[in-house]
Amino acid sequence: MGTLIVNELEQRLGPGRVAWGDAINVDDLHDESLHLRHRVPLAVVRPRSTAEVSEIARIASAHGIPIVPRGSGTGLSGGATPVSGGLVVSFADMNQVIRIDERDHVAVVQPGVTLRELDEVLAGSGLRYPVYPGETSASIGGNVNTNAGGMRAVRHGVTRQHVLGLELVLMDGTVLRTGGPVMKSSSGYDLTQLVVGSEGTLAMVCEVTLRLAPRLGHGATILVPFATLDQVTTVVPPIIASGLTPSILEYLDLLAMSAITTRMGIDLGVDAEVIGDTLAYLIIVLETRTREQLDLDIESLGTLLAEAGALDTYVLPAAAATRLIEAREQLFWASKEAGVSDIIDIVVPRSAVPGFLADATTIAQRYGIFIAGCGHVGDGNVHLSVLGGDETQRHDFLQDLFAYGVSLGGAVSGEHGIGLDKQEAFLALSDPVSLALQRAIKATFDPSGLLNPYRLLDERPLP
Repeated sequence: MGTLIVNELEQRLGPGRVAWGDAINVDDLHDESLHLRHRVPLAVVRPRSTAEVSEIARIASAHGIPIVPRGSGTGLSGGATPVSGGLVVSFADMNQVIRIDERDHVAVVQPGVTLRELDEVLAGSGLRYPVYPGETSASIGGNVNTNAGGMRAVRHGVTRQHVLGLELVLMDGTVLRTGGPVMKSSSGYDLTQLVVGSEGTLAMVCEVTLRLAPRLGHGATILVPFATLDQVTTVVPPIIASGLTPSILEYLDLLAMSAITTRMGIDLGVDAEVIGDTLAYLIIVLETRTREQLDLDIESLGTLLAEAGALDTYVLPAAAATRLIEAREQLFWASKEAGVSDIIDIVVPRSAVPGFLADATTIAQRYGIFIAGCGHVGDGNVHLSVLGGDETQRHDFLQDLFAYGVSLGGAVSGEHGIGLDKQEAFLALSDPVSLALQRAIKATFDPSGLLNPYRLLDERPLP
């Protein structure tokens, strides 16, 4: 049966578009989750058009074969893990920027376009796509499926705020268009936003209409050392309330900062005496239209930070600023190289971050676990690296930490998604009524449960 299906796919798509057996590239068999699950699909297929995706879906649906959609594989939650005997649909070859409309501030792209590629196309246009999850090789389709956020979410929001329309293929091969290049609509259910963040379980994204933003001409990166992490997190609400609207508002504890600066060989020019007194850092990026306004914003920010107990304030030279932001984006890799067991992305209300971080340390100590981290503190998204303890201790620690975050009004995942890695906690801590309604929606879109199964809402063991 498997050979017959592969032959049918090859006939529909043409040579070189279907890989199976020893021809499968191992890079297509995982994402960047720290918990690898080795599964071999029947085949990896690479469509180049919506029509071809529809053909793949029709064939898979007719034979009851599960499909796992795949973008660039930069996800961190196991969401792109293949299903044994299923199909992986790689969107790497659907990587065309279809249209840029500078008057309406809209881009229409295929899902395989990466953030880097889109930024290169937009260079010189005065526009940019402002969602910046930190990995520029990430695909737009993957960002849509996980509702990716990142460091710039404090000002620009997450993917959801920038997706205006989608072209989708349902599991039975039906093609559906939702939304379009308009800034608002009050016409029926918003199917576009229903699909954003659905982790590939409802439909396959084949085209995305994105809202763009002006590219501001003047900016500054400010590094602020504090003697305690509590001071860092406590100063954030006043910064937001000041109206300065930072584009980036990140915290790093001492270990995280040391890891990225050492890995990248960066000297930020912080005085040795200040370094000796510092336990945490705040990174702030301000952007605006004029140099004069930027200078005024830096002055106002400096006054606010001094009153909050900052040890000093460093406006970084452009080269050092670029390297620091790049280093922060690479923190996942530094953590992975250090052998961390888990990286979590709990989100809590912004005002709850100081208490959450303090209590997280206490909970970790109870289990003999060490945690270190950073986060998009401007929007309450806390990233923690987990080290130490045995597998049982780490499991129990994570379940307690997730439960505590949810009790504060937060959520298990702020931007990485649920996938396989956080499925147990998500299902245990979610409202049963909400889960039932979500499963009913899933059944409407995908009655046979073949699209990205065994993750998110589907708690069956991965075959």
